[in-house]
Amino acid sequence: VDTCVGKVVDATLKMGGIAMVTADHGNAEDMKQPDGSPMTAHTTNLVPFILCGAGTELRPGRLADIAPTILDVMGLACPEEMDGKTLIVK
Repeated sequence: VDTCVGKVVDATLKMGGIAMVTADHGNAEDMKQPDGSPMTAHTTNLVPFILCGAGTELRPGRLADIAPTILDVMGLACPEEMDGKTLIVK
């Protein structure tokens, strides 16, 4: 997976783009309950968020900050209903 993601990121950066990689739970090692049903609860695991390109610097944040950050990269306003803030240091 790392090699493939690296290829996508490299190709994106060569084209002048910005690459973002994230997940919503960060629990890849614990995807199923003991009975085989899916594990859908949030965990205390850190959620990965990688943003590459345009010399972007990120501040520490939380899961609620990821969507506002993606909107910021896209040049779109964050809806008032979202309480997260962009992770991009301006």
